[in-house]
Amino acid sequence: MRDGTKLRILQALLHQPGVSRADLSERVGLSRATVTTLLQELELAGIVQRQADEGLERRRTIGRPPMQVSLAPSAAYAVGVDLAGDHVRAAVCDLGGTIIAAAQTAVDAEDEADVMLDCATEVTRIALAEAAVDPAKLLGAGVGVAGPVDSDRGTIHAAGLLPRWRGMPLREALEERLGMPVRIDNDANACALGEALFGAGRGCRQLAVVRLSGCVGLGLILDGRPFRGACGVAGELGHVRVARDGLICRCGGRGCLETVASSRAIRGQLERSVGAPVTLEQLFELLESGQRAACRAVADAGEAVGDAIATTVNLLNPERVVVGGQLAAAGEVLLEPIRKAIARQTIAPAAAAVQVAAGELGDRATVLGAAAIQFELAPYVLAELEPVTA
Repeated sequence: MRDGTKLRILQALLHQPGVSRADLSERVGLSRATVTTLLQELELAGIVQRQADEGLERRRTIGRPPMQVSLAPSAAYAVGVDLAGDHVRAAVCDLGGTIIAAAQTAVDAEDEADVMLDCATEVTRIALAEAAVDPAKLLGAGVGVAGPVDSDRGTIHAAGLLPRWRGMPLREALEERLGMPVRIDNDANACALGEALFGAGRGCRQLAVVRLSGCVGLGLILDGRPFRGACGVAGELGHVRVARDGLICRCGGRGCLETVASSRAIRGQLERSVGAPVTLEQLFELLESGQRAACRAVADAGEAVGDAIATTVNLLNPERVVVGGQLAAAGEVLLEPIRKAIARQTIAPAAAAVQVAAGELGDRATVLGAAAIQFELAPYVLAELEPVTA
């Protein structure tokens, strides 16, 4: 029972760091005396840390400054691996969401699976060597994959951006190479976990994270836990039909959201308009200069995303929709049409309850989210540690 009580405290601190003992007591439903005793044990074990609430301290003139409690960042580490179509990146992250060391290499989506696995192994070893963290504190590696996966079985469902990987036992292959526990998930789910623990979704129990890059994905956090569906493919927002007579999508459907709202689709529209190739960097330069065609293409994409995500808002009633991925850098040109479409297409209570915000993690979202796949298990591991006695 004691370990179970510690587990509740650790889970609360993982999802809502920087809380007072009084707030923590209320969150976990335990007396303040019980929480104080267990926090002392966890502090002796180096698992939690206390610090003054500087914001409140500045506003108070008398009395002892209030203390906040958080998980100690050095209590546990995990490796996050971003396995994309054009690169493999590995980062060693601490429990506070800080990247200690990272390594990256370019790859080709047409490469054989063994080649990309070797690349993932190499960059992981480089990052671990640079980080030099205590192996006893390393939980394992989480992997965000650019394609639908069955996270329970550790396999890739469909080709996605990695056509040679269909059905491959990815988790087993990486565990054999790395010699540590490995968990895998779709990259959009990984981004949702990253934003939930370390970014714009922190503290949200009901969260939807839309990832707008070369593909379009959706990660869901429901009741504070990732929602992956029956076989791991929940959140394939990019393949919701938004244009009956639209372009044929790589999935075989027609008029999917991905054909109008991905970074590739927007660049393709502009290339047809200007008659010349447009890189992602050039797209943002055009947006910054206020070029009308670029602004219109991004705004139209935002409206399509808003129309598609409105159904999710009606069905699941999230408190926040976070927009991440490459296109999040477009800012309000993208976000405002999303907000307007949601307001137009959802019932009033759901529209009033939801906020739409840009992601905070940027290009760190996938590796931090992949590490967070392992950090989900951190409270269970840390609750079993014995306190250090004086």
